[in-house]
Amino acid sequence: MNIIQNQTFDQERAFYGSNDTLVQDCAFDGPADGESAFKEASHVQAEHCFFNLRYPFWHNKDLTIRDSEMTELCRAALWYSDRITIEHTKLHGIKALRECSHVKLEGCDILSPEFGWSSRHVEMSDSTAESQYFMMRTSDLHFSNVRMKGKYAFQYVENAVFEDCTFDTKDLFWHAKNVTVRNSIIKGEYLGWYCENVTLDHCKIIGTQPLCYCKNLKLINCEMIDCDLAFERSGVEATVITPILSIKNPLQNSSITVPSVGEIIRNIPEGTGTIVMTRKSASDVDCA
Repeated sequence: MNIIQNQTFDQERAFYGSNDTLVQDCAFDGPADGESAFKEASHVQAEHCFFNLRYPFWHNKDLTIRDSEMTELCRAALWYSDRITIEHTKLHGIKALRECSHVKLEGCDILSPEFGWSSRHVEMSDSTAESQYFMMRTSDLHFSNVRMKGKYAFQYVENAVFEDCTFDTKDLFWHAKNVTVRNSIIKGEYLGWYCENVTLDHCKIIGTQPLCYCKNLKLINCEMIDCDLAFERSGVEATVITPILSIKNPLQNSSITVPSVGEIIRNIPEGTGTIVMTRKSASDVDCA
């Protein structure tokens, strides 16, 4: 293995096409402002490195990055790459990960709009993220203990499992398919519209107008806080353990069990889903 230590590189494509390379305590920065340091490289390890230039890892295979920093100027850091491990690293440039596969992130700090688009087989654990349109059009995900803040996360995601996560984001899981969320906190407006085959298991859901226009939606012992106009035009099987402010037009063949509902709104012919209240009655309002 070629080992490079304690050096600074700012030239264009400094390690283009390199193979079996370890860089330690190196900086990719400087007046030449060169791009694409490791383009078309394979079997690269970067440890304790500083990346301040654009597009460092495009078309890479078998890449490991540990204890490193990618700054705001390190735009579009990882694209079109396969078999990536990133540990305890700051990813602070826009569009840091895109169209990559078999990615594992652990203990990372992500501050990156449009992170992760069109990537596949992504594992993320013990990490934080702040982003807009986070992980859009991704598939085959497994997230655990991830705290995410931003808008429009996980739109069009497919085949995903999320465990022990906290999401503070508007329009989460729009058009998502085949998703399971367990033991997580979800805060934000308009959760999960147009999703299909989504299960929320022992989750806390906070915010207005959640889970509308859904197909084959399931809630298992979930809390719903400050949730109004829930389940509009959705096909849902739900057990909710807290009162709901209002439910609107759950579709026929739906079944919702809840302690109480402040208002039930039924103003379309197909909004005939069953609502079972275990504590006290609510007003069942037919709105014109």
